[in-house]
Amino acid sequence: MKTDTCILPRELADALQAGGCQLIDVREPVEHAESHVSGAKLIPLGQIEARFGELDQSMPVMVMCQAGKRGAAAADKLRALGFSDVRNLEGGILAWKSAGLPCATGTKVVMPLMRQVQITVGCFVLLASLLTVYVDPRWVWLCAFFGAGLLFAGLSGFCGLAMVLAKMPWNRVEGSSCSKTSCCA
Repeated sequence: MKTDTCILPRELADALQAGGCQLIDVREPVEHAESHVSGAKLIPLGQIEARFGELDQSMPVMVMCQAGKRGAAAADKLRALGFSDVRNLEGGILAWKSAGLPCATGTKVVMPLMRQVQITVGCFVLLASLLTVYVDPRWVWLCAFFGAGLLFAGLSGFCGLAMVLAKMPWNRVEGSSCSKTSCCA
């Protein structure tokens, strides 16, 4: 359901065509490089506080991410930083694509970060389960650790494992500000 802090894909397309608003993509550089809305400025969610000065506070800010959750978090951060007219693309780039709107695509194609998270967690839970059965029952705490991490990510919208995986060499985009290991704290 659309709220006054969200914008639907077709509304955003019309606003971008009319001008007078700025669009920021808060996904990670590798996600942006794979496909993005033309004209979107890449400012990953973890860099909003450090880079908000790159935005014009007198113009409306439209925020987008993959599915809408990171965009909502970025919009909240921008409002806390003094931006009054901030709207999140409801459903993110997935909704944009579903609406048949154009996307610029890059040459680098990687597995989506959330899928990488699922595979990583699944591997560690399987390993910990096998270690619990065959080595020592205390390995069950590793399963609990990953379960708690998933619960926290689901409730808060913050996934630390996704941020770590985004910095891995296979997810780096040359020329981006996040291609160096010291970036994106």
